Amino acid sequence: LQKLIHLLQATDDPLIQEQALITLSNSAAFSVNQDVIRNLDGLSVIGGMLSNCVPKVKEKALNALNNLSMNIKNQEEIQVFITQVCGTVESAPLNSDVQLAGLRLLTNMSVTSDYHQKMINSIPCFLHLLSEGTERTQIQVLKVLVNLSANPAMTRHLLRAQV
Repeated sequence: LQKLIHLLQATDDPLIQEQALITLSNSAAFSVNQDVIRNLDGLSVIGGMLSNCVPKVKEKALNALNNLSMNIKNQEEIQVFITQVCGTVESAPLNSDVQLAGLRLLTNMSVTSDYHQKMINSIPCFLHLLSEGTERTQIQVLKVLVNLSANPAMTRHLLRAQV
């Protein structure tokens, strides 16, 4: 895992970045690896890939963070990327793999109300995706909206959203 994280930092080759992210994502299926990746500063390295201009690399980074977000301690570090992920969801092509990967990560990050405030500005986008997206996109958006709606503090924001 340490070598993969180092490789991710050291290369500019999108194909190598993509493969390293896929391997890290698969490794994150095991809870012990979630801790190891966090302790090796892997979350910030993977999060840095969200700025990559290659859509496949960005998608794989979102997928890796999604798998890593199943851990509460990881969520504490991943939450710094929520605003960026929301921006990615908003700017990605409609129904794209990048958009869906971002929505999946936001779904996991919105299971508890800890980070709901960071998603408020994206509520109009979520509602737009609900009306314009394909069924796959709608299902992912609904998961985020259901999580947000479980928090009474979000009611006003959900009902007043300009669409």
